[in-house]
Amino acid sequence: METLNRRPLKTRSMPWAGALARRLAQMGATPNGVSVLGIFIALGGGAALFGAGAGEGGQRALLLGVGAVCIQLRLLCNMLDGLIAVECGLKSKVGDLYNEVPDRLEDCALLLGAGVASTVAYGVHLGWAAAILAVATAYVRVLGGSLGFAQDFCGPMAKQHRMFFLTVACLLGAAEALFLESRVAVAAGLLLILSGSLVTFIRRLRRIARALHTR
Repeated sequence: METLNRRPLKTRSMPWAGALARRLAQMGATPNGVSVLGIFIALGGGAALFGAGAGEGGQRALLLGVGAVCIQLRLLCNMLDGLIAVECGLKSKVGDLYNEVPDRLEDCALLLGAGVASTVAYGVHLGWAAAILAVATAYVRVLGGSLGFAQDFCGPMAKQHRMFFLTVACLLGAAEALFLESRVAVAAGLLLILSGSLVTFIRRLRRIARALHTR
């Protein structure tokens, strides 16, 4: 059941990922410590995106680039904490809390920062809506697990998909800041994340309902 309740990630099976996790474990890193590190990275990324909202030209491009890097580093922490816990045998009794709570804080920090970075009318509202739906999709997944089913990580806008599109939006926004007058990339990315998250929320909820009917 523990395997079924782990998010399916192709990168987790890559040799470099396991080697890095083992190296970090040898250096004294703990899964919970890596999870907490992910929070600080996401907060830094959110702050960079927040600053990009008032930035111009090269400054805006740099801050959006920093945000994109922090998004990917956050995902790296999210992968490594599980690898260190399971593959290196360092899972703690409170590991499940450290696995879930930081993710929600990180999603909110980055999506709210992106809302400010978008600089469009109602951009902040887009960020809030995307953050709420990100938490809602995770809630439904965990709810399914609490009802005795394997947690459902289906998309189309699971965490890794949200962060992929947010990274792309930040990079395109950086290119806009350097070469174009427009500022639509980050807002477009948030709209995509928002709509995809709504579909994901409904889809997961319906799959749980079907499973309950057939129990």
